[in-house]
Amino acid sequence: MRPVQSNAVTARLADIAAQAGVSEATVSRVLNGKPGVAAGTRESVLAALDVLGYERPVRLRQRSAGLVGLITPELDNPIFPALAQVIGQALTRQGYTPVLATQTPGGSTEDELTEMLVDRGVSGIIFVSGLHADTTADMGRYDQLRAQGVPFVLINGFSDKVRAPFVSPDDRAAMHLAVTHLSALGHTRIGLAVGPKRFVPVLRKIEGFRLGMKERLGLGEEATEELVQHSLYSLEGGQAAAAALISRGCTAIVCASDMMALGAIRAARQQGLRVPQDVSVVGFDDSPLIAFTDPPLTTIRQPVQAMGQAAVRTLLEEIGGTPAPHSEFVFLPELVVRGSTASGPGQRRTA
Repeated sequence: MRPVQSNAVTARLADIAAQAGVSEATVSRVLNGKPGVAAGTRESVLAALDVLGYERPVRLRQRSAGLVGLITPELDNPIFPALAQVIGQALTRQGYTPVLATQTPGGSTEDELTEMLVDRGVSGIIFVSGLHADTTADMGRYDQLRAQGVPFVLINGFSDKVRAPFVSPDDRAAMHLAVTHLSALGHTRIGLAVGPKRFVPVLRKIEGFRLGMKERLGLGEEATEELVQHSLYSLEGGQAAAAALISRGCTAIVCASDMMALGAIRAARQQGLRVPQDVSVVGFDDSPLIAFTDPPLTTIRQPVQAMGQAAVRTLLEEIGGTPAPHSEFVFLPELVVRGSTASGPGQRRTA
C-alpha cells in the first residue's frame, strides 16, 4: 500500500504545482507551513488547492482565509443590521470577508455559531450583544476561545471576567440625557422601560436613570424603583412595560430600544392617550427609518458608525499581533429630539 499512497501524494503535489505555476518543493513547503516562501507564492498555492478541490490544511486556514465572523443576537431589531453593515464595510475595505452569523429562536446558539466560525478558520470574531452582556452567563467560553488563538472583540456589555477589548455606548449618559430632556419639558413622573435585569446595558441604564431622577427631580432610589419596568426587547415588550408605567401615572416613558418605544406609543393609543400631547416617549438607538414613524421618534442615537469602525480597527490590531488594551472603549450617545416628546400636561395647563 505504501507505494500507492506515495504515488497519490506525488500526483497531488504535481497537480497543485502545475496549477500554481511553482515547483513541487514549493508546494510541499507551503503545505507543511515551512518559512521561506513569498506571500504571493503562498497565496497562489492555496488558491490552486481551492481550484482543484483539495481541502486546505487546518493549520493554514486561519492565516490565509481572511474571514472575520460577526455574531449578532437577531436581525429583527434594526440596530443590529445597521451595525452589521458598518462592520462589514469596514472589514471589506481592509481586505477581509465578513461572515454574518445570526442567532434565531430555536436555532443555533452563540457557542454553536462560534464553533462553526472557528472550524472555518476565521481570522477573528466580533460579538454584538452576546452572552458577554449577560451577568448570569459563564464567561469561561471566551477564555476557551482565546486559548484557541482566535482574536475577538465584544460590543455592548462589559465584563471584567473577559480579557478582551470591549466597545460600548455610554448607557448611563444616555438615560441621563433622556431624563434631563423630559424634566426640562416639565415631566415629573417619568418611567423607564428596559429589558431583563441580568444584562449589563440594562443595569447601566437603570444607574443613569436613577442619577438623572435624583439630580433633576430629587427622587431617591426607592421612589425611582417603582418607575422602572422590565420587559422584553421587542415591540410587544415595550407595549406591556408602557401600559404598566402609564397605569402608575407616568406622563413620559424612556425606552431601552426604538422597538420598545414603538410599543409604548401603541400602548398609549390603546388607552386613548395621544403622543406626545398626553404621553411623551423617548427611544434608544436611532434605528434606520425611525425618523419617519408617527410621530417621528425622539431617541438617543447610538454612535453606530464610530463603534463599528472602532471594533474592526481593534480586532485587526489583535489579528496583526498588536493586542489592544483589554479594556472598554465607551462612546457618547446623542439626544435626537423629534415629535414624540412635548411639554408635560401640567406645564401646558399653567402656561
